[in-house]
Amino acid sequence: MATINTDLVFNGNCKEAFDFYKSVFGGEYSYVGKYKEMPSKDGRKFSAQDAEKIMHISLPISKETSLMGNDYIEGFGNKTIFGNNFSLSIDSESKEEADKLFGALSEGGKVTMPMDNTFWDAYFGMFTDKFGINWMVSFQKKQ
Repeated sequence: MATINTDLVFNGNCKEAFDFYKSVFGGEYSYVGKYKEMPSKDGRKFSAQDAEKIMHISLPISKETSLMGNDYIEGFGNKTIFGNNFSLSIDSESKEEADKLFGALSEGGKVTMPMDNTFWDAYFGMFTDKFGINWMVSFQKKQ
């Protein structure tokens, strides 16, 4: 069965926020990646400031849940407005389950990133459902 985690979006202070959350919950980051580590696609370049922002960070809270986050980059979608700066993230147990959940939940909504293989070795996609809720669906190939 899939698990659901929360992914928070920040305006450049993601690492500072997560260092605070880490001080409260304890533990170690399972991943910290910056936009400068992202392979160039379609010749896209980040400014020096944006390149240093957090692309993805994950802090395990328990065996079943993680708090995840990233910094907003202009041009990647909707502007961050506090109140819509989070997504529900589904970690599926198979590629087939990921496709099923993505297809069903995104029906009538807006797909922002279709399901596809990623450079971080996951099968991943994003959308906003017909009720305005942001979702991410992922299947980690190496578990």
